[in-house]
Amino acid sequence: MSGLLAGADGVVRCFWAGDLPDYQRYHDEEWGRPVVDDRRLFEKICLEGFQSGLSWLTILRKRDNFRAAFAGFDVAKVAAFTEADIERCLADPGIVRHRGKIVSTINNAKRALELVEEAGSLAAWFWSFEPKPEQRPGTLDHATLVAMPKTDISTRISKELKKRGWTFVGPTTIYAFMQAMGLVNDHIEGCHCRAVIERQREGFVRPG
Repeated sequence: MSGLLAGADGVVRCFWAGDLPDYQRYHDEEWGRPVVDDRRLFEKICLEGFQSGLSWLTILRKRDNFRAAFAGFDVAKVAAFTEADIERCLADPGIVRHRGKIVSTINNAKRALELVEEAGSLAAWFWSFEPKPEQRPGTLDHATLVAMPKTDISTRISKELKKRGWTFVGPTTIYAFMQAMGLVNDHIEGCHCRAVIERQREGFVRPG
């Protein structure tokens, strides 16, 4: 398998984008593009936690509902959620109604505030783990991608977050977060996004 799929529009994409317009749009416009906005980083790591045991497509299609339920993923606002907010979320059919994951999101918001105090921003902390070129595969093809659900670096980030009290942040979840937020470019060779994102990364100013 090449890991590439030509859509009905003739555009060649990574296989996982399939032929669904919303998934293709996410692949083309978001996945892998470098992100430094703390709110987006916090949102993504929370939604990756909610995805555990589900498909990303399920979460993507509920994302606006999650944003409404969790105050737009404003870290300070979510950190202040009360038991009443937990019950409100549990009663919301538009999101994944899993008490453990809802409680985890509130806990992680509190831990995120501590991390911002420590590092200056979530972006500065997460981007400090960006893999060096020599830590990346020489060629990103289908076989390489599917064999890499986690890495040494995602495992390290996971351990560091868990040490600080974060939850639902296992190494596979963290690697999916790294892929989506652009800490790595895992668009397969031949995908129309890969070169575009490589150019973005070359001009990207890392937070520090």
